[in-house]
Amino acid sequence: MLETRALTVRFGGHVAVNNVSCAFAPGTLTAIVGPNGAGKTTYFNLVSGQLPASSGEVWLDGENISALPAAIRTRKGLGRAFQLTQLFPNLTVLENVRLAIQARVSGRSGDQGGSWHAGALDLFRIWLDHADWIAEAREILTSVRLADKAGAHAAALPHGDQRKLEVALLMALDPKVYLFDEPTAGMSVDEVPVVLDLIRLLKQRSDRTILLVEHKMDVVRELADRIVVLHMGELVADGEPAAVIASPVVQQAYLGTAVAGATA
Repeated sequence: MLETRALTVRFGGHVAVNNVSCAFAPGTLTAIVGPNGAGKTTYFNLVSGQLPASSGEVWLDGENISALPAAIRTRKGLGRAFQLTQLFPNLTVLENVRLAIQARVSGRSGDQGGSWHAGALDLFRIWLDHADWIAEAREILTSVRLADKAGAHAAALPHGDQRKLEVALLMALDPKVYLFDEPTAGMSVDEVPVVLDLIRLLKQRSDRTILLVEHKMDVVRELADRIVVLHMGELVADGEPAAVIASPVVQQAYLGTAVAGATA
């Protein structure tokens, strides 16, 4: 579904991601781990198009998307959640999700949400489309336990609810590949299970691929089918979780005390 080939980015004399080649199959959840500054988020930025690569390629579903901007990569099926929430703060929770649904429909149908007909604005069709989008948005908000806050402005939500709303936006986009960058960061102990349950639900879809940057090794152990370890921008380990975590070089140099239950 997703592949990077010799993906590299340089900032002056510093190589932040160095020659990373990796393929990710549908129906799998891969955790990308490593110490701070290892290049994990930078790698996500290269894959999603927020950052242009110095060299190498990104392939999605058999297509070379290396030259495409982030917005086009999103339309083609790359969904990205950031360490810092990316929301429309002055719109309601419901409108945030509804706009994501509308963007998905517009991008995949090739028109403006399917609202133009025979060269004239079809008001009835607009009304039907809008009603469908609202209904789908409410279903998604129910799944992330934000239905009771549909009318609240996104900026007024506590941090944990903002993280859940960002997951809702990703679900609304329905991408082929989900990129989660520390989805539980800053969340309380009570809020974390909601997001993890949502990721488990997404993982059940055999036609979707999930990449997860996460420092909490208990989360990685529970969710990951595979672990990729980055260090100083290079891929240094890749395999099944038990084998990677048990590797002495990974324990000592890349995961540290996280293997014993602390964060990496």
